[in-house]
Amino acid sequence: MRFLRIITGVAYAISLNAQVVQAASIESYTQYLPEGASLAFLAQKVGSDTPLLDYNDKQMALPASTMKILTALAALLQLGPNFRFTTTLESHGSVSAGTLTGDLIARFDGDPTFSRQDMRNMIAQLKKLGITHIDGNLVIDTSVFASHDKAPGWPWNDISECFDAPPAAAIVDRNCFSVALHSAAKPDEIAHVTVASYYPVSVFSQVRTLGHNSPDAQYCELDVVTGELNRYTLTGCMPQRAEPLPLSFSIQDGAAYAGQLLKEMLSEAGIDYSGHLIRQTQVNQPGTVLAQTQSAPLHNLLHTMLKKSDNMIADTVFRTIGHNYFGVPGTWRAGSDAVRRILKQKAGIDMGNSIQVDGSGLSRHDLLSPETMMQALQYIAQHDKQLDFISMLPLAGYDGTLRYRGGLHEAGVDGKLSAKTGSLSGVYNLAGYLTTASGQHVAFVQLLSGYAVSPQDQRQRRIPLIRFESHLYRDLYSKY
Repeated sequence: MRFLRIITGVAYAISLNAQVVQAASIESYTQYLPEGASLAFLAQKVGSDTPLLDYNDKQMALPASTMKILTALAALLQLGPNFRFTTTLESHGSVSAGTLTGDLIARFDGDPTFSRQDMRNMIAQLKKLGITHIDGNLVIDTSVFASHDKAPGWPWNDISECFDAPPAAAIVDRNCFSVALHSAAKPDEIAHVTVASYYPVSVFSQVRTLGHNSPDAQYCELDVVTGELNRYTLTGCMPQRAEPLPLSFSIQDGAAYAGQLLKEMLSEAGIDYSGHLIRQTQVNQPGTVLAQTQSAPLHNLLHTMLKKSDNMIADTVFRTIGHNYFGVPGTWRAGSDAVRRILKQKAGIDMGNSIQVDGSGLSRHDLLSPETMMQALQYIAQHDKQLDFISMLPLAGYDGTLRYRGGLHEAGVDGKLSAKTGSLSGVYNLAGYLTTASGQHVAFVQLLSGYAVSPQDQRQRRIPLIRFESHLYRDLYSKY
């Protein structure tokens, strides 16, 4: 027994010493980070359970857009690579002598790529059926999704930005529109705003024009207040300028926006209706399809989503997973529960106490550890012939969000590292794969948060990150 205790003690000491060495090796890189930054990092060879580098691998952190890896994997496993979003014009009525007797139902299913041209093409299909009049209502059906279009934990001041457009069932041209803000001729007068007539939105200006060298310029901010039925009021101040200021905002009410566009396009095509423009949110029986359009296959959409970190695709796919898995209207909770179950049942990935409330990683409620993400990376690498997943990740120095990643370029891993980025205020994450100098395939997860520099260093705030990543990934590439 005494001998066994000695052996056990020696084993424990060796294990403890290994942990100390691991920590020390990581700390040789964290010295480059701003004071107070929090790092969780894990690197493993593909197919191995033994870490090459392990630093706080169980620590929960904001995943940001690395969350899209879990969303994409669950989507491929549940929906399949050939799944397509389908938007239809349908009716329970009949067509006779140019009249559709019955409601025309525009059934939207969350296609993040649906465009004005797609809508025109569907209306052209109606024209080919000889329809010139609709004796009924124009119904905008968004029953595929339910509850809020904005996920829990999204910063309120990002909601009006196009990159954070609410992923509604009805999406047209990414639910984003542009305006021009013109400063007034004299200081203190109200700037005026112009918006193209083909955007069915209402935009008003309460923006005060500032003179050159105005003392208010430093702290008077330009802002937007959103209202019902896509009404926007611009507030704050803007300095005098010769050219108008271009601005873009996200559509807050996708159904109202799509409905007005459809109404206008029908009129332009010479098709009128006798009823009203109404919204259908309750699940109902499909009608006879009169016209339809489909998105590209899911694998194509996920390629764009991962390369460009597309939030709209991620969140409509996320809600669609919930709808498909449970057979209920897609909600954030349904998507969250579905992804967790799919990953466990079909890939053996246990999300444990991770929190995923959206598909994009925009939410500040999301929490994930490197250990959990590593399960997904290992599964993907070992099943990539079937999934064709790794090719969809940005490739350092070549494309997507890693094309100009300074630290990776300095590390000399351009073309050798594929990873999903994840960025929020104070967050710089990476999760993916590195082919080392010896030909080893290494999966890694970097969750870096609490990254902040002093105000005087803001212009060069990424320099510590570049130094950290260049040293870490150069060594990971050369030593393994």
